[in-house]
Amino acid sequence: MSSKNDILQRIYAGFLGKTIGVRLGAPVEPLIWTYERIRDTYGEITGYLRDFKNFAADDDTNGPVYFIRAMRDYNLEPSAQDVANTWLNYAADGHGMYWWGGYGISTEHTAYQNLQAGIKAPRSGSIAQNGATIAEQIGGQIFIDSWGWVNPGNPKRAAEMAATAASVSHDGDGINGARFVAAMIANAFTAHDVAEIYETGLSALPPKSGYAKVTKAVQDFHRNHPDDWRACMDMLTAQFGYDRYPGICHMIPNAGVLALAVLYGEGELTRTVEIATMCGWDTDCNAGNAGAIIGTFQCVQPSWDHYRKPINDVVIASGVTGTLNIVDIPTFARELHTLGLKLAKQPVSLEQVTDLTRRGLKFDFDLPGSTHGFKTGGCNKLTSAWSDQQSKGAKGALKILIDRLAHGENGRVFYKPFYRPDDFDDERYRPMFSPQISSGQTVSFDLYYEPFQGENLRVVPYVRRAMSGEIEQIGCWQEPTREGWNTYEFTVPKAGDEAICEVGFLVEYFGRLKFTGQLHMANFDVSGPGETHIHPNQETKEWGAISRFTWNRGAWNIEGNTISGLAATDADMWTGHAYATDYTVRAELTPMAGTSHLLTARARGTSQFYGAGFERGKLVIISFDFGAKVIAETSFEMELGRRYDLAFDVSGDDLTLYVDGKKSLNTTDQKYQYGMAGLRLASAGRLLVTSFAIEEK
Repeated sequence: MSSKNDILQRIYAGFLGKTIGVRLGAPVEPLIWTYERIRDTYGEITGYLRDFKNFAADDDTNGPVYFIRAMRDYNLEPSAQDVANTWLNYAADGHGMYWWGGYGISTEHTAYQNLQAGIKAPRSGSIAQNGATIAEQIGGQIFIDSWGWVNPGNPKRAAEMAATAASVSHDGDGINGARFVAAMIANAFTAHDVAEIYETGLSALPPKSGYAKVTKAVQDFHRNHPDDWRACMDMLTAQFGYDRYPGICHMIPNAGVLALAVLYGEGELTRTVEIATMCGWDTDCNAGNAGAIIGTFQCVQPSWDHYRKPINDVVIASGVTGTLNIVDIPTFARELHTLGLKLAKQPVSLEQVTDLTRRGLKFDFDLPGSTHGFKTGGCNKLTSAWSDQQSKGAKGALKILIDRLAHGENGRVFYKPFYRPDDFDDERYRPMFSPQISSGQTVSFDLYYEPFQGENLRVVPYVRRAMSGEIEQIGCWQEPTREGWNTYEFTVPKAGDEAICEVGFLVEYFGRLKFTGQLHMANFDVSGPGETHIHPNQETKEWGAISRFTWNRGAWNIEGNTISGLAATDADMWTGHAYATDYTVRAELTPMAGTSHLLTARARGTSQFYGAGFERGKLVIISFDFGAKVIAETSFEMELGRRYDLAFDVSGDDLTLYVDGKKSLNTTDQKYQYGMAGLRLASAGRLLVTSFAIEEK
């Protein structure tokens, strides 16, 4: 068995490979981009086909990020219904996460609506329920990479867990694709060559299945024609082409492309994802799965650099938990590593357990090449890369090269804890965000100063405000010492209650000669409780609701200095950190119509949270877990059109509702320990909110 460090590095490399493949294939995914048109337009693909400001969310990466949370929320070997509940809890109805192509057209849309209608998994994805056309489309394999990563060296269990997860939405060869991919990823941790990986994938398949037939056909063709992948593609088109299978995106043709890319790529990531993309059909899905397999096998290589650098260790997701939609790849790799260790009944450290629900950020740059999403800006004389400079136990650092900075010139080194629509030029799977950093939190980092020419370089921490764009310096400019590491620590200021979209430090030169040298940054950390204060006149309508909030159903708008929420059934909107624990959520709330107007706290997603407020002539505290359970109530005559100051305090097991400053209802409960805060209409109605705040303890 591989060492723990090797496993972690291969998970990291595998997810990078997945992301590279998805980003490479996405621009030529639509059916207009046939194999022939890609060949005639781009020839031999050797780099990204399109530049992105930031690559927005994609269903191929949403699934691996979110569905594995079933292992956290339920048990280490979740049932199909556990995974189904994870689907429902973290996906918004009708936007983000999946391709919402219509019931009976999109497999995922169909399965989601089945689950909403009370059809349990695996019936929700079965051929008996939906027919083979829906059940055997490609989604069964594109979401399941993480089940391979949490089973390093155990392809049998990986295939079984992936099949269980895929059965929520797929059946038949749809599930066989899950088995094939997960088994290969699990085997890639220990395999000696691609042939061994491939044979492991084949062994996970029913021998007489359509999936086994196409993958064996590719294997046989490769054996006889090992140097001509285009001839293999011609064979696939003739014998297993789209014209032979029903539906929008059937599994079998794409299974052939995946198999082709894995074999003809010969164990080299870049060539593998390039071939998968040049083949056409479902390019981002096929290149993504192939990249996950070969990335895990090959581990990070210098040959990946031109594909790896634009990713910058960041994946954007589009679930309902806004702070989790900014995915730091090294942090996610550590999460999968910890889950895999627990699944294998291996010891995990207290720090690993703590990291699973960390309220904050911890970037150590330990993984070779990791950048944790840090960027440079302000001038083109600052560039960043990884270095092996060690500090206080950290094995790496972010190296910032400063090349001939002139007197008075300056630049920025920063991380983005919040995104807005202008940060993207592609949003097919509409993401939503809540800031990862809040006022009052503590930020710290270490800098090592290495001048080559010139002196008098100085730095100062800063934050940038999302709406005004204002840069706020924190503290005084300081010239780093050249003797060892310099530690910087500051508190994020309140300053106007805007969301924070950048945090880092400014660099400025005030010497005579042009400055050339390096700064190394290590141990970047954000911790402690924060405060969120939202004033409607400082926010805007975006991502389908209100800036800083994620949402599920209903209509959410800004009307002057007021947030309005309107629901025909139920509707929710959330903000705050996914792992915030003890806090008070406050709102100036005016019920305008209906009988249900609630504040929510410790919300994990759409279906698991606490709610408190007005409900059918009573004050209530409710525990929601795919259904509502009233855990405290008292009579209360709510008046429509009257403004109330509501406060819902969650401290440990103690839950308390305040109305107009008066303690009105109290109970204890242990079900939920962390989560977002928000607003809820549990039935048809309308509400207005003039202020909203989360005060963490």
